[in-house]
Amino acid sequence: MGGIGCGKTAVTDRLALRGAAVVDADVIAREVVEPGSPALEELVSAFGSQILSPDGALDRAAMADRAFGDESATATMNAILHPAIGVELASQIATARARHEVVVVAIPLFRAEHRDALGADVVVCVDCDPELAVERLIEHRGFSEHDARRRISAQRPREERRAMADVVIDNTGDLAALDVAVDALWDELASS
Repeated sequence: MGGIGCGKTAVTDRLALRGAAVVDADVIAREVVEPGSPALEELVSAFGSQILSPDGALDRAAMADRAFGDESATATMNAILHPAIGVELASQIATARARHEVVVVAIPLFRAEHRDALGADVVVCVDCDPELAVERLIEHRGFSEHDARRRISAQRPREERRAMADVVIDNTGDLAALDVAVDALWDELASS
């Protein structure tokens, strides 16, 4: 887990190179809203056709404009997406566990109950200073500063994420420092 812009993908990519299977809730979140999916139909029903691009796909920026910044709208979006994501997440985890010794599940919106529901042995939080996360979102993902801050503020507080973790990877340094932290994590995961 970790906040947006903290480097969860950089960590999971490095763990995959070391042999872990990665199941990523963000990827699943995109898959469950493909055109024709029940989740996309529910989102359109709740938020209107303005959240669709001309080709009928979800316009993620338009969805973010409608859902983030308003707690009720965020709750509505989450009530539609989380069950669909959960079903697919469970399926992909079961498949990965049948084939790999180490399975990494990347869940940005991790909650305490996920530990038992997913059978997690180790909970890892990838963390960085929120200002660095804003910079990364602007530079690497093309977010406006306003949108980056809005999305960060809509997430679980940093202190709560860190408190739920068994291991916190501080990703404020360079990639060499991140590799050292991931090596240490891999040694722990591979030996459990």
